[in-house]
Amino acid sequence: MMLLKDILYGVSLSAVSGSTNIMVNEVHFDSRKVEMDDVFVAVRGTITDGHEYISKAVESGAIAVICEEFPELMVNGVTYLKVDNSNSALAVIASNFYENPSKNLKLVGVTGTNGKTTVTTLLYDLFTKAGYKVGLLSTIRVMIHDKQYPATHTTPDVLSINKYLSQMNEEGVEFCFMEVSSHGIHQKRTEGLHFAGAIFTNLSHDHLDYHKTFAEYRDTKKKLFDDLPKSAFCLSNVDDKNGLVMLQNTKSKKLTYALKSYADYRGQILEKQFDGQLLKIDENEIWTKLIGDFNAYNLLAIYATACELGLDKIEILRLISELETVDGRFQYFISKDKIKAIVDYAHTPDALKNVLITINALRTGNENVITVVGCGGDRDKSKRPVMGHIASEMSDQAIFTSDNPRSEPPMDIIKEMENGVEPQNTKKILSIEDRGQAIKAACKLAASNDIILVAGKGHETYQETKGVRTDFDDYKELQKALESLNK
Repeated sequence: MMLLKDILYGVSLSAVSGSTNIMVNEVHFDSRKVEMDDVFVAVRGTITDGHEYISKAVESGAIAVICEEFPELMVNGVTYLKVDNSNSALAVIASNFYENPSKNLKLVGVTGTNGKTTVTTLLYDLFTKAGYKVGLLSTIRVMIHDKQYPATHTTPDVLSINKYLSQMNEEGVEFCFMEVSSHGIHQKRTEGLHFAGAIFTNLSHDHLDYHKTFAEYRDTKKKLFDDLPKSAFCLSNVDDKNGLVMLQNTKSKKLTYALKSYADYRGQILEKQFDGQLLKIDENEIWTKLIGDFNAYNLLAIYATACELGLDKIEILRLISELETVDGRFQYFISKDKIKAIVDYAHTPDALKNVLITINALRTGNENVITVVGCGGDRDKSKRPVMGHIASEMSDQAIFTSDNPRSEPPMDIIKEMENGVEPQNTKKILSIEDRGQAIKAACKLAASNDIILVAGKGHETYQETKGVRTDFDDYKELQKALESLNK
């Protein structure tokens, strides 16, 4: 238990009704979790407004309520505190409640449209190989040293973040690498955290269903860097046209990385093959199992970050050479018929384009590229025709299918993808609603040495339709379909 006034340190209060000199048990923003002597923070969400559940929280035993508007009925014995922004208040309260755990380790945030999961996961792997106790907060999983927890969001809620960081303190974790989404920044989930550094990977078309304009999406990402303390470092990809924008207002140490431009950390791709690529970093040549220009950028960001965090440069390069592909990120195998099968998380136009550029750069020209791809339901609709255009333009055969249609009819989504297909590419297109059948069709169309790309889901192991999740793993489905051809 803690004193209410202690967990309010740093919170700007506009009105107070009741005493702050009381002991509180837990902090919640979900009224269903509130028990006796807890604090309830009423947060305005995209679907529900926590202010509508204040009375329910009080009935469940809340001893204090933090809100943007006082309710009409205020119960005696309950402390009500008014703030301008409940999300910001919750972020500060969460850090205080867990005794500001981010200050006791080096926390590095990674943001950008693509590459967040790869960069954070590989940094976790590299620092673990280097002998440190490391934490990871990513889309795929949460790691506290060697203990794994399931991930639910790219950026967890602020209470979960600080709870995980507190557990990391208990485990003696020295470094933590965290994916930071634009949603998380906009909803103030990163406020109250003390970052030792932040990385910008790239920015392209995504989440415009949420942010409405690209400028708003960009400026939301930028806020992570604007808020960094002077003691932190900011590492930005300046080959991306928004790379320098991220550095404009930060007080932190400004650092850049690039493959094509002048930068503090520069890299070069010397050789590409399907089983890896030869890179030149800091005048040293290094062979890596990760392929593609996008992975060259990811590895350069990892190298620069490890350097800034004090690791030996030659040791970093040695460890990079040992790193394996992240689940669902250009994860591939070769079938008995010598068909190259690739699964990738590419679910944005830029990511899909980058993967297909990589594949087309590695092919000899005598094989076909068959792409299976869909677009998520209840998400940014404007990218659907763009995805359809890229898949049909850059593949020999494209199969449009379902990818978490959620509440939308799958064929409506597929038709919007078809709208982006140029007339000369219409004969390349097949539309198959069932994702499993689409993968099987791709395998039947493939001949020896052909390349199949199944894009969009990557590490996800489910398909979400009308609120129901069913088991579905692209990698396993692809393996099963190719194996069945040999029976």
